[in-house]
Amino acid sequence: MRKLSMEELQRDSVEDFKNKQKNPLVLVLDNVRSLHNVGSTFRTADAFAVEKIYLCGITGTPPNKEIHKTALGATESVEWAHVPTTLEAVQGLKLQGYAVWAVEQAEGSTELPHFQPAADGKYAFVFGNEVFGVEDEVIEAADGVLEIPQFGTKHSLNVSVTVGVVVWDVLSKLLAPTL
Repeated sequence: MRKLSMEELQRDSVEDFKNKQKNPLVLVLDNVRSLHNVGSTFRTADAFAVEKIYLCGITGTPPNKEIHKTALGATESVEWAHVPTTLEAVQGLKLQGYAVWAVEQAEGSTELPHFQPAADGKYAFVFGNEVFGVEDEVIEAADGVLEIPQFGTKHSLNVSVTVGVVVWDVLSKLLAPTL
């Protein structure tokens, strides 16, 4: 076995990526403080061809050298917008036909392994602040809450890790027939 070269990976150019059809997923960052988490979210969104990222409230926005450090150029390929409040972003996404799911530990949540996205659905996932999580009013406005089962002592994951787990799980379910 050997690692593949960059040429063998046949990566899209930024322009090709921008023009290709995206997966029907939107990511919403609810007042995420860490610029490294923001950059990592961009990189994950690029890897999985996510439609768009909404950066809400105090969440940092490009251009920013700390975001760039972990995004590695994904801020150039992934569409994004800043919205003053997360609730405003959620309400707008719902009007556009997205099912909005907060990712949080909450009463009545659906564990991620039990979540089955509809093949023709459009989904927005809200990821919360590193200390306070997803705002209560956003949870109330969401169509549901997803929770990642955890088995250790910390009962929390880094925001950027959570983004990767949720996006991969949902896409693996949506794309299962083609993988």
